[in-house]
Amino acid sequence: MPAPTNTFKSALASGDLLLGCWAGFADPYATEVLATAGYDWLVIDGEHAPNDLRSISAQLAVLRGQHSHPVVRLPMGEAWLIKQVLDAGAQTLLIPMVESAAEARDLVRAMRYPPDGIRGSGAALARASHFADIPDYIATANDQMCLLVQVETRAGIDALDEILAVDGVDGVFIGPSDLAADMGHMGDASQADVAETIEDALARIRAAGRAAGILALDDATIRRYRDWGANFLAVGIDVVMLAQTARQTLAKWRADD
Repeated sequence: MPAPTNTFKSALASGDLLLGCWAGFADPYATEVLATAGYDWLVIDGEHAPNDLRSISAQLAVLRGQHSHPVVRLPMGEAWLIKQVLDAGAQTLLIPMVESAAEARDLVRAMRYPPDGIRGSGAALARASHFADIPDYIATANDQMCLLVQVETRAGIDALDEILAVDGVDGVFIGPSDLAADMGHMGDASQADVAETIEDALARIRAAGRAAGILALDDATIRRYRDWGANFLAVGIDVVMLAQTARQTLAKWRADD
């Protein structure tokens, strides 16, 4: 029996538009609720949300068999941490602040078993192999790994073509807020030079045959990024959704006092 097929990876390769949402509560119950909405992918965020290995593992468990595919964003691309979340069952990783082809190659190797990489082979202990119930897991897992790298600095943009040439990089996610900050605009991605850089980057990613991703929270920007070629597009953040709805509800009824 082979490793489970990564249907998200296949859909990315086909160029389908896949709509996603950030899962930032670091709690399996909240992520399970979010999955009922039917998003194509959910980011279990370990960079800016208070997730650790146990909370990530718990969320991977509740998403098993759901339509929403879990994308785990780690705080950094450390090989030991990549090994842990892959063993916990993740197949798709989003790694922030990638600025060179060398970094991308290291990430590819960290996600693969030898001879193609350096991933440790203790899969019998892990959910990834269904706790040794998938006898061919190690032999077949490499092909189901999906690596998404975040390019979100001027250095990353300068190295984008070299990053795109790395075999094993399935997609590039543009981080608009960090890119804007690095370009001197403190997170304002609407500035003309930032928007031009994003448009050019999305076009180059798609032209290289890779998936192009980005996050936006307002309708006009979402449509703009979609029209520029983004095909894995995050359109919401659960924490922000709750906060906005809570404030709007209270404001409505305060106004009626």
